[in-house]
Amino acid sequence: MGPEEKFGRASFFDGGLLALIGWSILGLLVTVLSLGILYPWSLVMVYGWKINHTVIDGHRMQFDGSAMGLFGNWIKWLFLIIITIGVYTFWVGIKLEDWKAKNTRFIN
Repeated sequence: MGPEEKFGRASFFDGGLLALIGWSILGLLVTVLSLGILYPWSLVMVYGWKINHTVIDGHRMQFDGSAMGLFGNWIKWLFLIIITIGVYTFWVGIKLEDWKAKNTRFIN
């Protein structure tokens, strides 16, 4: 008996390939044209699209993080990277994943 049968719920992703390509290209263009300043907006846009199209055990997920919220963290992390002479770089990926998790929830 698989998990789907046991719980009677399905887990799936309902986003489409063309939409993913479109969002990714838009995110890349925004990042490049802003010389990286709008990378947090791009990240929030693409990650939000992915999460908002994900259902786990019958529960749709929702991402409610904002680009401004991430931008504030981005500035803080950049400052920490500078004052630690780059050592904090190793923690930025973990901090980003933590921020994503804190802004992701089930809506039903």
